[in-house]
Amino acid sequence: MRYLLAAVALLAVALGAAGFVYGEADDSPGLQFLSALLVIGAVAIGVRVVRRTR
Repeated sequence: MRYLLAAVALLAVALGAAGFVYGEADDSPGLQFLSALLVIGAVAIGVRVVRRTR
């Protein structure tokens, strides 16, 4: 189960980074904000998974 959550978190970081880059090219602050929230949430999930496995 923890590997699945880690994989989902990595996918969310990748999608968030891609959205942030696309938002920068399209000059869309809303897309950049949502992408940043996605990345921050995914990092929080990743930290939570790591802390629970110890």
